[in-house]
Amino acid sequence: MSVDPMTQSPEAKTLEKQGLPKSIYLVSYPKIVFMYPTVIASLIVAIWMHMSHGLYGLENVGRVSITLGTVFLAIFAVNMVVISFDFPRTTSLTLFFCIAAFVLGGYVLLSNVPDLAPFLSGIVSRVRPIANAFFYYIFFSIFAAMFLLVKIGVQFDYWEVRPNELLHHHGFLSDLERFSAPNLRIDKEINDLFEYMLLGSGRLILHPSNERRAIVLENVFFIGDKEKSITKMLGALQVQVRDDSN
Repeated sequence: MSVDPMTQSPEAKTLEKQGLPKSIYLVSYPKIVFMYPTVIASLIVAIWMHMSHGLYGLENVGRVSITLGTVFLAIFAVNMVVISFDFPRTTSLTLFFCIAAFVLGGYVLLSNVPDLAPFLSGIVSRVRPIANAFFYYIFFSIFAAMFLLVKIGVQFDYWEVRPNELLHHHGFLSDLERFSAPNLRIDKEINDLFEYMLLGSGRLILHPSNERRAIVLENVFFIGDKEKSITKMLGALQVQVRDDSN
């Protein structure tokens, strides 16, 4: 249904002229969403194992299957590190990548040159992470179900920034809280560079003018774009108010 331009509020007309959205939605997600690389890897390995060995078969497992299983476990381990620890500085992230590269390089080297360190090579040669396709399908299904539940859950708890108010939609019956938005102050924090790399995620802190407590939203996706859009929206309205007052 189209909106009659004559019935639009001055704020809506101002935003429309500048090509800005009339409302911006903010959703705080749980950390489990950052497991999506592992979930994608499990599906890829499941398809490979299904095509090469059937749904339950593990006979004559070749190097490719073992390598894929190793890669899956490596991605899973990195994902667990991401959701367990914060890497707020580039230095900590660089250190982690150096350690990961050292461990992976050592594993590949000992696998291909066993005479370099016979004792360690013997340990590495016994590392054969293999599982049938059914295992990977189950793993994928569990996390897919969790993602679906998260998607359903956030439909009942989210924030909406409008030109003149901040709305908190929550509860099964869509309970609503209203806050003043024209003087809204916003702080953006990137607490984990890994999470920012995966989904542009960060912490958004809202300071409504009529509230003593700050509103903290964790794991907001694409936080840079959200923060810029809100700033442009509120800035455009402030300019319009000043022009009108003049």
